[in-house]
Amino acid sequence: MFVDWLGVAPRSAWLDVGCGTGALSQAIIARTAPTRVLGIDKSQAFAARAKSLISDDRFSVNTGDASRLAMPDGSFDAVVSGLMLNAVPDQRGTLSEFVRVTRPGGVVATYLWDYDGEMQVLRYFWKAAKALDPAADALSDIDEAYAICKPDRLKSTFVEVGLDSVEVRALDVPAHFRDFDDYWAPLQRGHAPSQEHVASLSDVEKVRLKDHLRAILPANPDGSIDLLARAWAAKGARPPT
Repeated sequence: MFVDWLGVAPRSAWLDVGCGTGALSQAIIARTAPTRVLGIDKSQAFAARAKSLISDDRFSVNTGDASRLAMPDGSFDAVVSGLMLNAVPDQRGTLSEFVRVTRPGGVVATYLWDYDGEMQVLRYFWKAAKALDPAADALSDIDEAYAICKPDRLKSTFVEVGLDSVEVRALDVPAHFRDFDDYWAPLQRGHAPSQEHVASLSDVEKVRLKDHLRAILPANPDGSIDLLARAWAAKGARPPT
């Protein structure tokens, strides 16, 4: 949905900042016929995983800092980032780096989970966590660093770094879980705030959290769970020089 919305022409050069294991890069390669896609991630493990998953010769990956990109000005037709911008200390400065390495007239774009709204997968989790432990509020994904995940802040930040024709839209996808265990399993591994909260709990506390979650999640008669996962996406064009 995100890649198609950008409307970047075929035979373009892309930069995927914070590429993780390469999901966005794979979509770019599959849907846009690029000349090349460079992935950047600060994690060597993620970069290695992306390289192992994407065998296309047009893809390459390096480790690097999103706030200090090691590329000349105007190197790419499109600079994109998925689910990452809220995690950097200097969001405006990092976005300015995206603009710098984009050619005049090129596209800068990102998408971020709607943590304080219709990212229901996490909203139900933190509702349960805070009900059992008010201190969990300080650990939740919703703080000042995540304010950019709201559409007004996202749009204003794009405008502040000098991008033209800025647009923001919601990207809604269904999140289907076969049963409660299918929902719970991803929460037991990883380094997101929700996953780290689960890891910090004792066995007894985990059982209490599971029971509370099971009680508030909207399960279907067959035990499956259907939630909404919403991301806010923004795009803008670097002005012509």
